[in-house]
Amino acid sequence: MGKNIFIPGLDDFNLSKLQALPEASDYTFHQLLSLRELQPVDKDPKAIKHVLHAVEDRLRAFPGSIDAIVGYWDYPVSTMVPLLCRQFGLPAAPLRSVMACEHKYWSRVEQQEVIPECVPPFQSVDPFDDAALDKMELDYPFWLKPIKAHSSQLGFKIESDQDFRESMKPIRQDIGHFAAIFNHLLEQVEVPPKIRPVDGGYCIAEGIISGRQCTVEGFIFDGEAQTYGVIDSIREPGSSSFARFQYPSSLNDPVKERIAAAAKKIMTHVGYDNAAFNIEFFYDESADRLWLLEINTRVSQSHSYLFDKVDGKSNFSIMLDLGLGRRPALTPGQGTYRCAGKFFLRKYEDALVKTVPSEEELRRLHAEFPEAAVKVSVEAGTRLSELPTQESYSYELAEIMLGGENEAELLHKHERCRELLTFTFVE
Repeated sequence: MGKNIFIPGLDDFNLSKLQALPEASDYTFHQLLSLRELQPVDKDPKAIKHVLHAVEDRLRAFPGSIDAIVGYWDYPVSTMVPLLCRQFGLPAAPLRSVMACEHKYWSRVEQQEVIPECVPPFQSVDPFDDAALDKMELDYPFWLKPIKAHSSQLGFKIESDQDFRESMKPIRQDIGHFAAIFNHLLEQVEVPPKIRPVDGGYCIAEGIISGRQCTVEGFIFDGEAQTYGVIDSIREPGSSSFARFQYPSSLNDPVKERIAAAAKKIMTHVGYDNAAFNIEFFYDESADRLWLLEINTRVSQSHSYLFDKVDGKSNFSIMLDLGLGRRPALTPGQGTYRCAGKFFLRKYEDALVKTVPSEEELRRLHAEFPEAAVKVSVEAGTRLSELPTQESYSYELAEIMLGGENEAELLHKHERCRELLTFTFVE
């Protein structure tokens, strides 16, 4: 009898990845909430309570077995999954450990206790406090971002008093969209007294960190932490926007080992268990120093293609094994390609999308590069500034995923794919 796997936010693009897994015939995948159903959740505290009750009723009414509830999206899915698993007695990380990682200020406090060498200076900021600027202890420049958001939304680089004041207007206007569900979830766990006043309506200010950015993926099963890959996160020149993710990382092995050790140390410290994670780091080569950027309590769906092509097994397999209470089996280097990349096609100015790549263009691309996966992120008639979940600095038009024998081949393939895909705009 097949296992029933429930996934909040299951979308067609990632469903196709799941169905392509070698073990997929053993599973039936169920969309627990659509992405459209999730959109209003983070805007109204009543909405999250209503949605959670509706989901619980839906699950209890399901005629078959409920074998796993898993997720690959960021907040709010990453925080809803452990709450639902707790309700239905399914394997998942303890909700408190998830919240300790997802809450940016709480996470920094925990990191400071066990890996202080990886933590930049930081402080909490109440954006609704008119005297907030006078209370700033960090020197310019610094980053200012909500305690919890996603896709770099409402994140600003602050280089002056004027920058700080100008950032307050959009933050005050939109931070409530993220705070509502997060505060409801904070109510479900025991929050340390020194953290409790800093709720989802707050921001965190952090010193600027830099270097070569990378992400380590791993999991903890029955208290034992393990990492299984480091991915390079390469930005556009002179920009905060990502150009591509590339696996495996070109960092040397000693640095990768330090990254893995730091990741295991912090995740064990917060009591995380029986779930996957990914952690973003910077490696400052000139100072030989690691900086921890952010902890994500989920696998990265952005990396699933990369692991599949290089290791022969997607990280979705790891997510499913953990959701079913099984120790994941790893297969490093067993894929078809020696490296793989996920490239982002972006536009930096607002515009109205006139046309997107045609089916014929996509067929031509796949005929030339059979291993390629392309996800077009916009539709004709869309105004870029109205797209949901976009970062502050650019608009994503498409994702192009490719495998190759080396970086040079990847870059060559990517340039050819860009030539084959046509977007037009009304500026």
